[in-house]
Amino acid sequence: MAKLDKIKFSKNEIKKILSDKKLNKLRKKSIEQSEKSNSSQKNILLLKHGKKYPYDYVNKMYNMITRNCSYDLKFYCLTEDQTGIREEITCIPLPTNLPVSGWWYKPYIFSKDLPIEGTILYLDLDLVITGNIDILFDYADGDYCVLRDFTRAMRPGWQKYNSSVIRFSKGQLDYVWDKFRRSSQHYMRQFFGDQDLLYDLTQGTATYWPDKWIMSWKWEIRKDKQWKPGGVKGNRTFNTIEHCEPPKECCIVVFHGDPNPHNCYDPYIIENWL
Repeated sequence: MAKLDKIKFSKNEIKKILSDKKLNKLRKKSIEQSEKSNSSQKNILLLKHGKKYPYDYVNKMYNMITRNCSYDLKFYCLTEDQTGIREEITCIPLPTNLPVSGWWYKPYIFSKDLPIEGTILYLDLDLVITGNIDILFDYADGDYCVLRDFTRAMRPGWQKYNSSVIRFSKGQLDYVWDKFRRSSQHYMRQFFGDQDLLYDLTQGTATYWPDKWIMSWKWEIRKDKQWKPGGVKGNRTFNTIEHCEPPKECCIVVFHGDPNPHNCYDPYIIENWL
């Protein structure tokens, strides 16, 4: 692109031109990286860190996926502790050279150095698989796909990301990891969490999953959203038990925040989270 003649454009016009240039550069890089990964292998990638989720969350995710997917999949889990994780899941060590914890390990899933080839479907552990997930591999082939955040339940036009379910090709988003690892402290101060970082670095390049495919259990499925009195944040349960089910189009329900699946006693969750 030739140097801008600032006399011909207003400040807002120049800002828009530079923003479009940056977006086109990111799109081109994403496409090039996707084309380099020519393997047809389909992979599931999980992340277990610390003690928030025990190993049975990883094993139950394996069970739910194998019941609800017809593809030949390879399973991987990024973790610092593989104790108890079933042998069908290949464990990959978390990086040790970053001063991060919690969800800030998540940008590492985009590293081109991961020993995985092909298409990667990343899933958070606090999910319940409710239907066939073949569609998550078939939809918008080659695109990087992400969720519209569940704030959409209150604000229908909401466009920011939720990073619970992400699909991408190996290396396609390596620039996200590269930027984060170079300036991790800066980004952790700037953003509340990994999904805000992802939105900032990739907005305009992602394809959104259809809202009805992946839904919030507490905000979009249940009617009663009240907590049982006396609960402590991080270990709360609903005040009531509801006999509700997701729509037929829904293949995953998400338990963001409280409660976690093991603290939800709705019959549908008990029957499917195993």
